[in-house]
Amino acid sequence: MRYDIQFKPRAVRDIERLPPRIQTQVLARIEEMSNDLKGDVKRLTNFTPEYRLRVGDYRVLFEVEKKKIVIYRIRHRREVYR
Repeated sequence: MRYDIQFKPRAVRDIERLPPRIQTQVLARIEEMSNDLKGDVKRLTNFTPEYRLRVGDYRVLFEVEKKKIVIYRIRHRREVYR
């Protein structure tokens, strides 16, 4: 199943603040994930965005709504769950 991807404004700001090399890695992994949630995707417990995608030391927090992936945050692993 192919998902459409939607970025929240905060996620766009998070991406813009990343180093260029990390930006390309994260965006490539998000594109891969849009096809059947492939990649290092894990459902979170007791956390509002329901899923996370691991890209090296960075985490992408997102929810799945029918045929749409809504990305909320993209942060370093030590900062993302605070």
